[in-house]
Amino acid sequence: MPFINSKVTVPVSADKEESIKSQLGKACSIIGKPETYVMIGFEDGYSLYFGGEKLEKGAYISVDVFGGGNSSAFNSMTEKICEIFENELGIPGRNIYVEYRTTPDWGWDGRNF
Repeated sequence: MPFINSKVTVPVSADKEESIKSQLGKACSIIGKPETYVMIGFEDGYSLYFGGEKLEKGAYISVDVFGGGNSSAFNSMTEKICEIFENELGIPGRNIYVEYRTTPDWGWDGRNF
């Protein structure tokens, strides 16, 4: 039940979106979540500033997760996310922030888990 939302400064083609989506879906196994429940969103052409400077290539990725979190697994997931966005969009890891949020309440299909 993760939701992974990316805000990136560069344009994302349909092919790149599909590739990133597929890789992120598989990567969710790192945090113990099945791909079948992963939702992924993309916001491209997003303005991001870091250290007061506008980033030409940058990303903010939020990962919302049902249940608790595991810092070690999140660390491994951050490594994978940075790898995916660098390989697919040329965004260096030093320009990528990844945020994790966990929640005990998650709704789907008219009910909560």
